[in-house]
Amino acid sequence: MSATLTSYEPATGAELWSGGAGSAATEVAAARSAWPEWAAHSHAYRIEAVRRFANVVRKNEADFATLIARETGKPLWEATTEVGAVVNKVEISVDAYAERTPQRRMEAALGNKVTVRHKPHGVLAVLGPYNFPAHLPNGHIVPALIAGNAVVFKPSEKTPAVGEFLVNCFHEAKIPEGVVRLLIGGPDQGRALAGDPGIDGLLFTGSARVGMALHKQFAEMPHKILALELGGNNPLVVWNAKELEATAALVVQSAYLSAGQRCTAARRLIVKEDEADELIAAIRKLLDRMILGEPFAEPAPFMGPVIDNAAADHVQELWLNLMMKGAKPLARLDRPEKDKPFLTPGLIDVTDVRDRPDEEIFGPVLQVIRVQTFDQAIAEANNTRFGLAASLIGGSPELYDTFWANVRAGVINWNKPTNGAPSNAPFGGVGLSGNHRPSAFYAADYCAYPVTSVEGDRVRATISEGLTDPNFQED
Repeated sequence: MSATLTSYEPATGAELWSGGAGSAATEVAAARSAWPEWAAHSHAYRIEAVRRFANVVRKNEADFATLIARETGKPLWEATTEVGAVVNKVEISVDAYAERTPQRRMEAALGNKVTVRHKPHGVLAVLGPYNFPAHLPNGHIVPALIAGNAVVFKPSEKTPAVGEFLVNCFHEAKIPEGVVRLLIGGPDQGRALAGDPGIDGLLFTGSARVGMALHKQFAEMPHKILALELGGNNPLVVWNAKELEATAALVVQSAYLSAGQRCTAARRLIVKEDEADELIAAIRKLLDRMILGEPFAEPAPFMGPVIDNAAADHVQELWLNLMMKGAKPLARLDRPEKDKPFLTPGLIDVTDVRDRPDEEIFGPVLQVIRVQTFDQAIAEANNTRFGLAASLIGGSPELYDTFWANVRAGVINWNKPTNGAPSNAPFGGVGLSGNHRPSAFYAADYCAYPVTSVEGDRVRATISEGLTDPNFQED
């Protein structure tokens, strides 16, 4: 008998969803059985199918957004934007497939042709995160389906209801049930899916710790595609910024949207020493006005709780660890309700902390580092094993050019927040932030593989070297 998995609303603690854990082997077998027929359909047929899916999601927008808000705790306005991203992903993926994996035909000698076409891998496993439980896995699933793959999707054990809703939308759009399979479960089911011999690849969004474990596991399986979209210890550098209030707003957006539960959230604010106090005061004014509340509250909150009490406990432990190392709180990280995972936005000065932990604090915590020179700012920005997002606020075009050229990250912005990367561009990082397989617009790259063919309309062949002369006769 399968174990029961239960999902709770972070904001209320109420039970939201309950169901039995599935079998990875069963779901993979179903997907493998359905894959050949799906792959045999034309590209146009598959595009029409995912467009039907977009229409289904659009029709169910209100219910979908409500469910996301309830299961993640994020404000309803933010959940609604996530549903919009699910819909928009379809046309973006159609364009990406055409641009990234087009058919090419070239002339060769003697009337031959060289063609480049792409084939699907087969059955792809998708492991989704809880922070964007619809948008991020959908960013793998839709490109995979367009390319002709079947998919087994395991949502986070913390957001199974959203995962189930997403898969039901695919099925309601008449995409065969065997082509998009749902695997409910926790870490055990995730490990079983990753290790199932019937998958041809794994597309993962989540923590660097799990990503490294998957990388080791797949090291002995080079025949299987592995795409890792991991986290970041992202720097936000402020230098000679003239618009103080706008700068403070960008800092707050970067650090605290989604209660800091974005892989692109700013974790480190690196600021010029003589600008720091004024900027911190402006940030604190915004934090004092910030509404923290449940998803459907009026007026609407800026942020809700983190995903659960265990996550809140972990963020608080990391905050206390920084304080034990000598960090100075500028805005305290508090837990208004001890039995619920609401956290107030924390701001802490770690300039004088030696051996600062290089880790992703996945919650509403921003660390301030004061520096004297721009070279020091760049050095601090690169003082991490991660390399996902970085942003510069202020400075001249020449300074931004220097920043862009020297900072190691896959997303580098100027006068914009670190988060909110566009879906019509590649998204990914270096270091511990990914394995050089960026997602978003470049997801098409890992959902199909290129096949090069040299083709002739007739058989032509001679061997001109290394053979004896057929007309030669010995005396």
